[in-house]
Amino acid sequence: MVYRIGPTWSPSLEQIEASLDKHRFVECGASQEMSLGWSEPRGEAHGPLAESVGGHWILKLTIESKAVPASVVKRKADERLLEIEATTGRKPGKKETKEIREDVKQSLLPMAFTKRGSVLVWIDPATRTLVIDAGSQGRADEVISNLVKAVDGFSVMQINTQLSPAAAMAEWLTTQEAPAGFSIDRECELKAADESKSVVKYARHALDIEEVRQHVAEGKIPTKLAMTWEGRVSFMLTEGLQVKKIAFLDGVFDGTSQEKEDGFDADTAIATGEMQQMIPALMLALGGEVEIGVAAPVEAAAATPAPAAPTYDPADAPF
Repeated sequence: MVYRIGPTWSPSLEQIEASLDKHRFVECGASQEMSLGWSEPRGEAHGPLAESVGGHWILKLTIESKAVPASVVKRKADERLLEIEATTGRKPGKKETKEIREDVKQSLLPMAFTKRGSVLVWIDPATRTLVIDAGSQGRADEVISNLVKAVDGFSVMQINTQLSPAAAMAEWLTTQEAPAGFSIDRECELKAADESKSVVKYARHALDIEEVRQHVAEGKIPTKLAMTWEGRVSFMLTEGLQVKKIAFLDGVFDGTSQEKEDGFDADTAIATGEMQQMIPALMLALGGEVEIGVAAPVEAAAATPAPAAPTYDPADAPF
């Protein structure tokens, strides 16, 4: 997910390190359902929380969670409810039942297994770009919320372009002419804008067929389209200008060091270098970025309404 960092935020790497250190990841406590915090991107204990590689900053948010199966909670709670009814002759009400179920869940949490994951974050201070390696909008929101919480003055906004991704994807599928430097791959999704809300999906399927053009002509809006940039980076573009399923193709990482320490630096430098070129190329393919407070041209804006974009203020190379 790609965002633009607010214009007034300009801390040093040292300031970010100090800010993140106050919110370092700590494992879940015995009765704690979830714990989030910042950890070392390089994976080395007691290392920096903010790595700088070629002027690019890499962070990592670690998330640990515990879950007790709902069926187990229900069974244990029902046993306790039956015991209360048998010993007192009364049936617990809704409020008491809810409290008992919550108490049962809390009592089982210390025995629950933990699940741990992490999200890499790339900050390009030169272009004020934030890229979050998240698979869902909800997880990206978590990262942004934790950045806002940890770093004073941090704010981001979603990027908007002159031409909405949906309008651009519709044109590319209709004309079968991808923008310069890009090619259309073999996966897409189209949704009807009417009450039917019907969805058509193509996977591992040629898209240069009349059937796809007909769906677009009938008013189905492209919501996802698989593309490749310069034969080096493949990704999925969405109607909300999210860039998902990023994969670096064969040859991109050829010649990088296999040593752990050197490999991190080399892979990060290559990955961020590729993305630093691809993102502006994609913005250009969508008519260029809309500056804050500047309206898009009428002809571009009228092509199709852009989806509502939230504004935030407050694997396995990176990205």
